[in-house]
Amino acid sequence: MVLGLATALLGGACWAQAPAGVKAEQLQTAQRVAQQGVPLTDLAPNAPESHTVRAGDTLWGLSQLFLKSPWRWAELWGMNLEQIRNPHRIYPGQVLVLFKAGDRATLKLAQPVATEPPPATVKLLPRVRSSPIESEAIASVPAHLIAPFMTDSTVLAAGDIDGAPRIVATQEGRVMLSQGETGYVRGDLKGQRHFQLVREPRPLRDPRTREVLGYEARLVGHVEVLSPEQARPAVDGKPVVTPARVLVKEVRLEAGVGDRLTAVPAADFAPFVPRAPSRQVEGQVIGLYGEGLSAGQHQVVSLNRGLRDGLEKGHVLALWRAGRAVVDRTDPARATLQLPDEKRGQLFVFRVFDRVSYALILDTLEPVSSGDRFSQP
Repeated sequence: MVLGLATALLGGACWAQAPAGVKAEQLQTAQRVAQQGVPLTDLAPNAPESHTVRAGDTLWGLSQLFLKSPWRWAELWGMNLEQIRNPHRIYPGQVLVLFKAGDRATLKLAQPVATEPPPATVKLLPRVRSSPIESEAIASVPAHLIAPFMTDSTVLAAGDIDGAPRIVATQEGRVMLSQGETGYVRGDLKGQRHFQLVREPRPLRDPRTREVLGYEARLVGHVEVLSPEQARPAVDGKPVVTPARVLVKEVRLEAGVGDRLTAVPAADFAPFVPRAPSRQVEGQVIGLYGEGLSAGQHQVVSLNRGLRDGLEKGHVLALWRAGRAVVDRTDPARATLQLPDEKRGQLFVFRVFDRVSYALILDTLEPVSSGDRFSQP
């Protein structure tokens, strides 16, 4: 049982700027809660008195453990802003203790009291002092569920596809290209050396308007340009072009003629915490990432809202299933009724493009399909 508080606090509870990866509004919420605590009515019915953080825990899971609404992690963090200075720095082995006073609750870091008395004489010796590193901190949601999509999911605009360089020929004797082999490319490389290969861009259409919001491209691999395209003297009045030569550096699928080269997106490893959007947002599910007609828990779906609509990484959304149209059989006129929409689960947004986003289904009561609605949690 945890009996004592950690003796070394990490400092004051107010900053001019939020810690890295923390939104200003999250910091303001945390500071407010740090001053007054969380109402007992906001605690989960079975909130434990203490919890030792374990490998595999997530911010989502910890918030769900202590609070009724898992996406309110900023408030859980604020329950002890002095010790938990950054919500991304929660590590396995730390002990979270829930303290209740009146109608409020606070959360503190604690450590077990030693079970053996200290020796009468303490001998000081050189020792290595270690501390958790950032990579050991627990993730917002299970990292293995979204890690492949952080790099594999690519949404392109129509112009990006039309003008994208393409593989026009393979290494002699090869139908497809594997890692370490060379291919030949036509198109404007704009002086760049490194590209990703994509295939079969499919349109992502708004379920209601049918407008194309972008093109979802399947990642094939990565290539490096060895030599640029060159124009040669005309033969029989016809121009002769030597295509650019590229080396296949890494593949997810075998590359082939017709695959497109697109710019490698900037790596985005900024941490994020589950939270509600700061403004009202509504939209619909476009569909399941990849193949399939419906999705379940821990699968990825595309949404018809993006950066321009205010969606950001870390946003949690409520998932709704449209109410059915039924006939009132108790009415002689057999009136048609539209049942109200029903909440079916929650989504966690983890990758955002201009007009499209990808979200992980955190939980759902039934399969999720194209056209299902989402809103504020």
